[in-house]
Amino acid sequence: MKIRFVAACASLALFAVALPGLAAAQDVEAGQKSFNKCRACHQIGEGAKNVTGPHLNGLFSRKAGEVPGYAYSAANKNSGIAWSPESFANYIKDPRGVIPNTKMVFPGIKNETEIANLTAFLAQYTPDGKKK
Repeated sequence: MKIRFVAACASLALFAVALPGLAAAQDVEAGQKSFNKCRACHQIGEGAKNVTGPHLNGLFSRKAGEVPGYAYSAANKNSGIAWSPESFANYIKDPRGVIPNTKMVFPGIKNETEIANLTAFLAQYTPDGKKK
């Protein structure tokens, strides 16, 4: 009886350790679906280009207004934002509220889980568009 209890506890511990990794994979997949809302204006991944909006490769390793070749608004270039998961989450809820006069007309994403999933999806891309 005691051996079964110990084995059950060990199995539960292994499951608990593996669960965050499983959840993260699901979050990235959900974030990829959420990115479809962004796809009309932004590209990401190898070969991504600036279109209506700048490409989003390496987003969390740069400051707002820094993608070469993209014509940012003065408001965006002068915003002083250094992109991090936290600053992105704040921005994506209400882009025009965070940076008045930005060219981005997207109304925002209000759902915290969707924002976290989208952030996980974006964070996997390096500045050259490769996945980490």
